[in-house]
Amino acid sequence: MKRELRALAAAGSRSLAFFAADGAFAQKAGGILKIGHFDSPASMSMLEESTQAVNRPMSGVFNNLVIFNQDEAQNTPESIVPELATEWRWSEDGTELTFPLHQGVKWHDGKPFTAADVKCTLDLLQGKAAEKLRINPRKPWFDNVSEVSTNGDYEVTFHLKRPQPSLLAMLATGWTPIYPCHVSPAQMRQHPVGTGPFKFVEFKANQSITVVRNPDYWKPAALPRWHRIPDHQRCVDPAALLHRGQRGRLFRRHNATVEGCKKPASGGDLRHAHSECQPQPARQPQRAAFR
Repeated sequence: MKRELRALAAAGSRSLAFFAADGAFAQKAGGILKIGHFDSPASMSMLEESTQAVNRPMSGVFNNLVIFNQDEAQNTPESIVPELATEWRWSEDGTELTFPLHQGVKWHDGKPFTAADVKCTLDLLQGKAAEKLRINPRKPWFDNVSEVSTNGDYEVTFHLKRPQPSLLAMLATGWTPIYPCHVSPAQMRQHPVGTGPFKFVEFKANQSITVVRNPDYWKPAALPRWHRIPDHQRCVDPAALLHRGQRGRLFRRHNATVEGCKKPASGGDLRHAHSECQPQPARQPQRAAFR
C-alpha cells in the first residue's frame, strides 16, 4: 500500500544533487519536484531531531552562519564558507570567534534577521533560554562556549573557555541552522520559520511535507527555480517504487525519485534546486543521488 510523502530531499551536508539522464539544462523557472522520502520525522525542528528524516526536507528552509562549500565533493575545514555571516575572525589566543553578519536578510514572516537571533539559537542549544528544546541532542557540541555576545545588530562573538578550532566545522554542518528569536520552539516543531530559499508550508505526519519557493530570498543569484517541492511518493515496498520508475517518468536510487525533471545546471549551491520539472518521455530509471 502506497502513501504519499512530500518532501524536499536535502542531506546532511544541506545539499541536493540530482544526476539524471542526458538532456538540455532547463532554462525556464517553475514546476514541481517529486522525490520519495524514507520516513516521516517526529517534528520539523532541526535542532531537536537526530535523523536525516527532518534534515533532508527542512535544510532548504534555513541558513547557517557558515556552511561547507556545496561545490566541494567532500567537507573539509578548508571548504567552509560564510553564509549568514560575511566572514569570521579568531582572536589571537583562539578563544573568541567573531562573525560580522549580512544585513537586509529577512525571516520568512518578514521580520529582520539580526545578531540577536544567533545568540538566541546558541542559548537554545546550550539550554540557557527561558523556553527549552524538548530534546537537545547536540547540546554537548557547545559545552566549550562560555557565552555569545552581540555587537550591535550585525556582529556576534562566540567566547570560548579554551581554543577550539573544530567549532567552525560544527557551525557549518546541516545540524546547526539559525532559529529566530521571535518564534517559540513549540511553533518551530510544527511550522518552522527560516531565512532559506524555500518556505515551509505544511507537515502532515506520515503523509506529506510541503515547501515552496521563497521569491524574496536574500541571495538573488541563488533564487530557486522550482516553485513548489511537494507531491513526493513514499512506498512501503521499495520494489514497487522501482517498478513504477521502469513504467513511467521516474528516476530512482534507494528511496528517492525525481519525476519529469531535466538535469540541473552544474555548480552553485545545489540545495537551491536550479532546475525545472517538465514531462519527459519514459525511460529506464537513472540515478537521483543525495550527497
